[in-house]
Amino acid sequence: MNAIALADPIADTAMGDTLLYLEDVTVSFDGFKALNALSLAIGKGEMRTVIGPNGAGKTTMMDVITGKTRPDTGRVQFGDRIDLTRLDEAAVANLGIGRKFQKPTVFENLTVFENLELALKTSRGTFATLMARLDGTALRKIDEMLALIGLGGHKARSAGALSHGQKQWLEIGMLLLAEPQLLLLDEPVAGMTDIETEQTAKLFKELAGSHTLVVVEHDMQFVRELGVRVTVLHEGSVLAEGSLDHVQKNQRVVDVYLGR
Repeated sequence: MNAIALADPIADTAMGDTLLYLEDVTVSFDGFKALNALSLAIGKGEMRTVIGPNGAGKTTMMDVITGKTRPDTGRVQFGDRIDLTRLDEAAVANLGIGRKFQKPTVFENLTVFENLELALKTSRGTFATLMARLDGTALRKIDEMLALIGLGGHKARSAGALSHGQKQWLEIGMLLLAEPQLLLLDEPVAGMTDIETEQTAKLFKELAGSHTLVVVEHDMQFVRELGVRVTVLHEGSVLAEGSLDHVQKNQRVVDVYLGR
């Protein structure tokens, strides 16, 4: 049973037009319900954090949104009319939905600049564009992205020589060059130093508004630093929503997750 508490300032704040809406989404694997009538709405330009114990359905939720897993029942609406459950992964990505997994995936033998260059060219069309020279506009986009992700002084450095946190920022920069409307970020600060975690929180705050972010995370200090609405999943459903302080007062959340 859902246990969503009321009268929380963040939970009651209107988030503008809804960009992503999951309605009664159920996914079963060999009789186990990974998602159980999950309903969730994300506003355009919103940053939302999603927390919950292992097995709560966080990864399956992202799999459904990105077209990797097709639900048994329910719908996933993106924008005004698009039903994501009818699309495959490539079609979903082409709509402007980017996904960042926990382990960074960059081309370690290429420089930071070359990684961003490849991401920019690939996002703009066919294989033939890979042979084209970057024009002034493209170079400015890469320079702006380097500044945004804090790697301006590392553009000639091999991506393989970066720290774990820097690789995460580089991959986020590569995703951003595709100009996604929605970014799904799976435990983005896992393995980061405290300083890198703080810098990542700053980056995400800068992105919110111009991008919609769904951040799945276990690091409660990072969640607190982001300071946005939190959705707690448990057994495939929403258990509670609101500010972190608000959900931490929910006894069910303490029992199934925070108290462990």
